[in-house]
Amino acid sequence: MLVPGPSDLLHLVGFLTGAVLYGMLLAMAARPSARVDAFAVSTGVLGVAWNVGQLGAYAARTASLLTLASWIHAASFSALGLLASVVVHSVARTPRRLESQHPTLGSGSAIAVVVYGCAAIAASMHFAAAAAGTSPPSPSGLTWLTVGLIITIPPLVVLTRQQSNSKRALWMSALAVVAVSALHVGRFHGVQESWPVELFGHHASIVLAFAILHQDYRFALADLFLKQALAFLVLVALVFGGFSIVEPLLLPVGGRVPPSTIALLLALWTGTALILPPFRRAVAWFVDRVVLARADYGRLLGQLAEETRKRESAEAVLDSACRVVAPAVSATAVTWEERKLESPADVPPHAVAVWTAETPRYLLRIGPLLGGRRLLSDDLAMLERAAVLLARCIDALRLTGERYERLLQEREMRTLATEAELRALRAQIDPHFLFNALTTIGYLIQQAPPRALKTLMNLTTLLRSTLRSEGDFTTLGRERALVQCYLRIERERFEERLAFTVDIPDELLELSVPSLIVQPLVENAIKHGIAGARDGGTIAMTATLDDDLRIVVRNTGAPLGARTEPGLGVGLDNVRRRLQHYFGEEASVTVARDAEGATVAELRLPAADADDRPVELLRRSTAR
Repeated sequence: MLVPGPSDLLHLVGFLTGAVLYGMLLAMAARPSARVDAFAVSTGVLGVAWNVGQLGAYAARTASLLTLASWIHAASFSALGLLASVVVHSVARTPRRLESQHPTLGSGSAIAVVVYGCAAIAASMHFAAAAAGTSPPSPSGLTWLTVGLIITIPPLVVLTRQQSNSKRALWMSALAVVAVSALHVGRFHGVQESWPVELFGHHASIVLAFAILHQDYRFALADLFLKQALAFLVLVALVFGGFSIVEPLLLPVGGRVPPSTIALLLALWTGTALILPPFRRAVAWFVDRVVLARADYGRLLGQLAEETRKRESAEAVLDSACRVVAPAVSATAVTWEERKLESPADVPPHAVAVWTAETPRYLLRIGPLLGGRRLLSDDLAMLERAAVLLARCIDALRLTGERYERLLQEREMRTLATEAELRALRAQIDPHFLFNALTTIGYLIQQAPPRALKTLMNLTTLLRSTLRSEGDFTTLGRERALVQCYLRIERERFEERLAFTVDIPDELLELSVPSLIVQPLVENAIKHGIAGARDGGTIAMTATLDDDLRIVVRNTGAPLGARTEPGLGVGLDNVRRRLQHYFGEEASVTVARDAEGATVAELRLPAADADDRPVELLRRSTAR
């Protein structure tokens, strides 16, 4: 060891660091939730024994208990030898999946015999030295241990050739460090060694702790203590780096420490406190991004939001979330289930609740984690944020679905109401008109049978067209034929008091119009115009096409009066509501008096062919 003085602090910190690291490894390997690995537990116990033994020996030597210090030294160096042997044995184990393929490999028992034998010889030499009053460790014993480790490397390389190169290189480096450490302590140790050489020689076993953790507990290495351990090691390096700089200045002058030296120490302490947080953040970034290749949780949540935005059902949202979250937390699987949740107490362990606004609610179940990983605070925070995101997405889908259902119901109700109005309109044959038509036919049978037959055929055509179902739309040509039948019947009744013309160009006959949309206008003209005038009048029906289809029914009978306002009659009101339903503000019906005193009823409709009208109607209804 170093001569008593400030340099002893280096060894104290080094052994404390080793004791903490191996203690963490022991706590991890022996925790109740883990499958106990005898090799990992033995490594933790022996590592703690080596470092604590060195601390105990230092305390005994400080208390002038040199004999006790020698025996403690013998025990701690024996623990170091066994530590290296246990590590070699754990590496030499052939995985079960390879035993049947390579039976000649065995279980590394020959290698285990060699390393345990060398460790036992070294331990016996250490205790013999202590009994003889010579301060351990025994140089010969450490030489045996070093030689035993070195000769096992070639067969170990052969035995572990089925492992990845990175793992093999890691183990070889760790064993080489231990061998060099043992050789240094046993043969080349001197009182004038520099502190880096002393630290490397006495504390190289720490590398074994990291090697084991990286091999078997990769995620646990980071989740449990790697960030803290590396940050602690960085702090130790900073402290001892500063110490090596200022060590020559620490010598007292005239029995007193100069004020400049005290100021320098204070500046170093302050500087260490200021630069440690950035170093801790750098260590955390290195572990998360380089060692574990852990997902960026901010980016992950953005990806999850993008994925769920494309889904159209709660089930699809949850399935997508499970696929995204599982690899991010190294879970074998993440599943979801529907659950009746009322409070956080209903959430089982290893699950995250998706608290939607209304039931049913859901649970995300996290399956077994790989590599000894545990869910830490940042993982749980990510899962909770993901659950909130999923809950809001599902709530939005449910709200959209409810609104869509209401729109469908309202649209269906409007459609049914329109169909009912259309059926009512079709069934709305004026009893007076029917009575008058039948009376006229009866009169004509006596006076002019050919005219009676012709009128009867017109009435049959009118009734058939009115009562049969053609759907919501028909062609302007069929509407013209229906109106002509109606006017012919009425002319037989009014005779010379009624004259009519229908002027619709042939190129407009295939345009689509709502069924029975013109007949109510003609009926209104007969009832309120022609019938109300002593001399009758003329009804003219015309159709023109500019930007819209314009259908005009003009009568010269009784003038427009108070009872012929635009809202007059069930027929006109029915026409207006149907136009509003089909076309919104794009269609209109007006009744007015022109300059000559005639009453003019005008329909304006968007022009469309009969084949295109259903598609256009669907588009307009959906837009509204």
